[in-house]
Amino acid sequence: MDTFNIREKTEELEKKILSPYAAFSCDAARENAIEECNIRTAFQRDRDRILHSKSFRRLKHKTQVFLSPEGDHYRTRLTHTLEVSQIARTISRALGLNEDLTEAISLGHDLGHTPFGHAGERALKQVDSEFEHNKQSLRVVKYLENSVGLNLTKQVNDGILNHKKRLKPMTLEGMIVNFADRFAYINHDIDDAIRAGILRNDEIPKEAREFFGETHSKRIGSMIFDIVDNSYDNIIVQSKEASRISNELREFMFKSVYLNPKAKSEEGKAEGMILSLYDAFYKDPSVIPDDRTGSIEEYGKKQAIIDYIASMTDRYVIKVYSDMFIPVGWKVY
Repeated sequence: MDTFNIREKTEELEKKILSPYAAFSCDAARENAIEECNIRTAFQRDRDRILHSKSFRRLKHKTQVFLSPEGDHYRTRLTHTLEVSQIARTISRALGLNEDLTEAISLGHDLGHTPFGHAGERALKQVDSEFEHNKQSLRVVKYLENSVGLNLTKQVNDGILNHKKRLKPMTLEGMIVNFADRFAYINHDIDDAIRAGILRNDEIPKEAREFFGETHSKRIGSMIFDIVDNSYDNIIVQSKEASRISNELREFMFKSVYLNPKAKSEEGKAEGMILSLYDAFYKDPSVIPDDRTGSIEEYGKKQAIIDYIASMTDRYVIKVYSDMFIPVGWKVY
């Protein structure tokens, strides 16, 4: 098969079948121009660059809610990312938007998340009050991965930066990921909390169970159907009732799970480890591997250390901390 025009045909097809409000691949732009691929569109290449990155692979050993869970079925930051991608792609396809852009943003949105989930984020916030995982995710794809960044399109970069609730992405695809992230974590965190014995299904607010459904799959399906039914033109929106009940369900999860002493009993230790490592690295930054951080000369010592710690997995933090602070018994040969 002649591959020369496949990308161009895909770009032409997008204009025929996608919504006029979609982000079209032919309009993708990079800070550093590169030769176009004959087969893949710009957004497809971005998705592939993220998927094959080391930062993406490390997500499998980063906490979602429960620190370093030993059970096989608890979510990690990687499985959260994949669930966000599935939900976002379903919504994007239903609304006639660019599924490739949606997938690329979804896969990249948490690349900068810290070890030990939000406990790690809180620790680094004590070092730098401006630290946020969405900003760190953008740093990963712009500067840190492969030591030079991934040179993604501005549409993907923007979606990664603006995937948090209070922010507004430049594309509808980015807005869909913004919603899909919330739909995913609220529902899979309920599922994991029930699995952990922190929560019972009948403790979920009655109105939420009646409106969205009694099971994990029904709740996700209801949220997807609602946003598809209520979005129009260049507006991505939930119904007022769904939005209200979703917010109340999120508040319930904070009280019952995210701030639950039983679920979060080890987070103080995790924060302590990260802060101890930061202090140690600040005293001797020479131990930081070059492929995990930007250069100290370019970004400054504090930022380079933050970049390194944010890149760590849960188990790597524990290993490095143990190597640096836990004495090893004398071996007799």
